[in-house]
Amino acid sequence: MVLVKVILLAVALVSLAFFGLALQIVLKKNGKFPDTHVGHNREMKKRGIVCAKTFDRIEQAKVKKEQKLKNLKLAK
Repeated sequence: MVLVKVILLAVALVSLAFFGLALQIVLKKNGKFPDTHVGHNREMKKRGIVCAKTFDRIEQAKVKKEQKLKNLKLAK
């Protein structure tokens, strides 16, 4: 019985949070869902911090360039 009460309380709190977010988006002028992506954050850009996908893409490009240089053969 205690487990059911805890689950119902958790569902109620999550529902309240979703309702609060929806209400903020609807009532706010030009309401949008907050953009939490690292790549769009001005302060993160200033510090040179990028998202994991972008970081991975940059690192793969570096490795690809290094591999091309290692496989480079000089003609004799």
